[in-house]
Amino acid sequence: MSGKKFTKIDWDDLRHFLALAQSGTLLGAAKQIGVEHATIRRRVASLEASLGCKLVDRRGRRVILTDDGERVAKHAAVVGLQTAAIEQLGRSSSTEVSGHVRISAPPALSSVLLAKPVVSIRQAHPALQITLVGEKRLASLNRREADIAVRLSRPEQGDYSITKLGEISFHFYASKIYLDTVQPSEWTFIGYDESMNASPQQLRLIERAGGRPIAVRSSILEFQAAAAKLGGGVVMLPDFAVAETDGLLRIDDEDPLRREVWLVVHAEIKDVPSVRAVMTALKAAFEG
Repeated sequence: MSGKKFTKIDWDDLRHFLALAQSGTLLGAAKQIGVEHATIRRRVASLEASLGCKLVDRRGRRVILTDDGERVAKHAAVVGLQTAAIEQLGRSSSTEVSGHVRISAPPALSSVLLAKPVVSIRQAHPALQITLVGEKRLASLNRREADIAVRLSRPEQGDYSITKLGEISFHFYASKIYLDTVQPSEWTFIGYDESMNASPQQLRLIERAGGRPIAVRSSILEFQAAAAKLGGGVVMLPDFAVAETDGLLRIDDEDPLRREVWLVVHAEIKDVPSVRAVMTALKAAFEG
């Protein structure tokens, strides 16, 4: 980093730069903080001006950190964690169920299983605000991208409090007309896009297909179900996502896929009243 004089650093500039360094795109950083991407660009430019050095290079939509940017990001990450710890300390000292709790969960779980407990906890505690973000990736609880994460895989590392909520089963489904008119040897399948090829349900689908084509792919589970109802092929769905009136028939499977559902929260905030209340509501929803 150059030895030029620089003005006092604006810590809000640093926070925006850290979001950009972590996400790799202006759009991702803007989503993480909840601002327009132009604000991210302006804040990073302000930090560069304060430090007197270039921190990022644009490569299309991606942002590449310079050597100086890497060093600043490393120190900024430490500041971010310390700031989060101070915020958590303040939240822990409160006895009131209020404030804002952010939950990260897979989209399918969010829309079907989590709506009821979220509404229930809001009715019990009107001063509480809840944001539910449907995403497949594991949000960083350390960076406060979420307070609570609901996931289909148990984290192997991190200072987390982890609770098993339960299990969900997956079966193969298709429309009645499809099963009546298409021979099993001619079945085509509906699955996730290639980004999900390592997921247990996609691996089971590929195994069941046995070389038959996965002709329709989508990252959206609701689209997969809709395509199957229209006779688009055989799909693997979590049982909770299929109602008796959905127009889909379960295909016999001697060994259905089962996945565990985990509730994950950073150990430092598990006893914060608002976080604890939301955790209790989520546990009750799965127990019921």
